[in-house]
Amino acid sequence: MDGEIDTDELRSKLDEEAVRVVDIRSPGAFERGHIPGSENVPFPSLVDEVERFDGDDEVVTVCPKGKSSVQAARLIASYEGFDGDVVSFEPGLNGWDGPLERATADGEATADTAAADGDSDEGPAAPF
Repeated sequence: MDGEIDTDELRSKLDEEAVRVVDIRSPGAFERGHIPGSENVPFPSLVDEVERFDGDDEVVTVCPKGKSSVQAARLIASYEGFDGDVVSFEPGLNGWDGPLERATADGEATADTAAADGDSDEGPAAPF
């Protein structure tokens, strides 16, 4: 893992469109509100899907409070096929003051400025 970033750093990376943002919350929480452009890979399935990050230059992991995302970042960084940088979003989604996307009934995303769903930040203990 290459550390943690704050809101201003994440916003800058999103503006440059040079980062992959991975939200590790449950699918339901993700649908209720997520950072625009992020993708959902729930923490429990991250081990089985870590190869998705092959070839990425930079990945930012996101969770509600910035705790479980550290474990997720360590997991991605430990994968042999990943050569990029991976960081955790330190304040967590609860500290994100930018817009959120929400999934609509037809599966489309809509922008919103409401607060993120506080979903649990407790993931399984990881030996990283």
